[in-house]
Amino acid sequence: MPSKDAKSKPIPPDSQLVFEPQNTPTTPPDLRLLHYNDVYHVDASSAEPVGGIARFQTLVNYYRNDKAFEGQPKLLTFFSGDAFNPSLESSVTKGAHMVPILNNVGTDVACVGNHDLDFGIKQYRHLSSQCKFPWLLANVLDPALGDDVSLGNAEKTVMLTSSNGIKVGVIGLAEREWLDTINSLPPDIIYKSASETAKKLIPGLKEQGAEIIIAVSHQREPNDNKLAEKTGGDLIDIILGGHDHYYAHSLINGTHVLRSGTDFKQLSHVEVWRKPEGKGWDFKITRRDIVSTIPEDQEAIQTVENLTRKLREKLDKPIGYTAAPLDARFTTVRTRESNIGNFVCDLMRYYYNAECCIMAAGTIRGDQIYPPGVLRLRDVVNCFPFEDPVVVMKVTGKQIWDALENGVSNYPALEGRFPQVSNIIFEADYSKKPHNRIVSVQIGGETLDEKREYVLATRGYMGRGKDGYTSLLIEEEGGTAKEIVNEENGVLISTILRQYFMSLKVLGKWKHWGPSMDKKFTNIQTSLQRTHTFHDASPTDTKAPPLLRHASISKVLDQHKRDESPGSDSEADPDTDEEDVVGGELIRFNLAELTIVRKVMKKWWRLAGLKGTPKCADELGTEELKVDWTKAVAPRVEGRIKEVGKA
Repeated sequence: MPSKDAKSKPIPPDSQLVFEPQNTPTTPPDLRLLHYNDVYHVDASSAEPVGGIARFQTLVNYYRNDKAFEGQPKLLTFFSGDAFNPSLESSVTKGAHMVPILNNVGTDVACVGNHDLDFGIKQYRHLSSQCKFPWLLANVLDPALGDDVSLGNAEKTVMLTSSNGIKVGVIGLAEREWLDTINSLPPDIIYKSASETAKKLIPGLKEQGAEIIIAVSHQREPNDNKLAEKTGGDLIDIILGGHDHYYAHSLINGTHVLRSGTDFKQLSHVEVWRKPEGKGWDFKITRRDIVSTIPEDQEAIQTVENLTRKLREKLDKPIGYTAAPLDARFTTVRTRESNIGNFVCDLMRYYYNAECCIMAAGTIRGDQIYPPGVLRLRDVVNCFPFEDPVVVMKVTGKQIWDALENGVSNYPALEGRFPQVSNIIFEADYSKKPHNRIVSVQIGGETLDEKREYVLATRGYMGRGKDGYTSLLIEEEGGTAKEIVNEENGVLISTILRQYFMSLKVLGKWKHWGPSMDKKFTNIQTSLQRTHTFHDASPTDTKAPPLLRHASISKVLDQHKRDESPGSDSEADPDTDEEDVVGGELIRFNLAELTIVRKVMKKWWRLAGLKGTPKCADELGTEELKVDWTKAVAPRVEGRIKEVGKA
């Protein structure tokens, strides 16, 4: 029910009529539908439409409960996929924070989106099982689950019954292209044509009494249009699409094709009448933008507050261990090669099986050295806070050369455009004029071929030509780079890092870490070991929590203990970090001591016997490393960026 505050204020008439029949009926509609798609952030933004679940919920409550709709059929709510990722929140919760949000909206049916699978099939099934509505996906099959069984055990179709008795047949469909963007799919996945699948299954819905057919889809607008062209008229009445992050409507071959924006910033209210002759349906479609003048629903505000509080708690959880100092200072990452830059660029490249990677150093925001020891989730999120995901593109060698020229053009200024790289070695002569400083470039050990196309992993920010990276501008933005994985399909760096550290855990491994994720990250670990090292977990007496310490830090801190406190049941609490639960106990570390370690970095450096200003040193020796719950990473600098002339 809407809150008192939401009901006491009028809903502003900021609606836009998108489509109405030539002769709009004056009688109440036979059906009322609400549609939304691709939602990620629960908080409002600063620009209009501000979105945010609190105002979105107010508008949903209005359409569901306002007196203006008394005597009309109850609302049926459709969601077209992508909720569990990507966002900074999901990098912490693995998508669990969106379950109560989707449920509270009153969703009746959803289509599986590609980002709903970013944390693996097992996690998707865990989250979807807590939803109070079915998830549909009819044309992507997993033979490992049985003959003709959909990926993730999603349902193919569902029959909804309106409050006035009208039977609504719903089918869920996806495009082939987004399968290529998911890195943790089970093997031997079978994709079937969306239109052929619709032709096969919809007659069965009609035999069961479906009077109207709705397709919820997660595919690009051209593919939805193609679906309408091949199945319009008598087969599908309206396609409620997702995957694109904009609002659009068209009428093709008698079938309406609608997508309703993104990120709780828009929704569609659809009124439906049976045509006078009894065959077919008339649709009136209204777009609503979620603007700041819409009051916030108080119950939704409290839900967000509860989620935010849990997020803050999770941020202090340990996720990994480094056996080498990680140099994220601006003075390092924005002027020369750094071990954290190497490590993250390599991880981006291996995650997407790209040939090379360029990352603007401004991506790394930590501006500190992370000393050997525990890494918290907060460290990852604070160091890599941006919400534009990794993208993959095809670019020529000349475009890569120009990108590197741009990256070093303002040296020695501490600018974020300075490039950190993977599988690239380049020489820069800073005595030369900007944009003429690159002397040589190698990719994969071979001299760069300016005419050859390379598969490059980078940030979406750079694919939009930001920070002077105009040579990497994608075709959609007016450039020539060809997208393979675009921003809407990419995964955040913070998410990739967290998944990688999950894969290293020995104790307390994530409960919903499925075999497809294991296979994916085993391959990534193997690839990363070619350059970087990591230490296997040290066998210790698990009855007595080990000291997470080494000789140098112990001169500063007497000890750094692991503190244990009771955990909660992960099935009962979808927000529980299952990977941190060991034998019913929740792993915790003394944050105060860890904070001291960070703050006394200079003293640690001096007592460790290291000379000069702090810089990355060799990793700890095995005898100094006493950690039993995870493998420890030890990123290295290896001479990828070479100076042959001083500025």
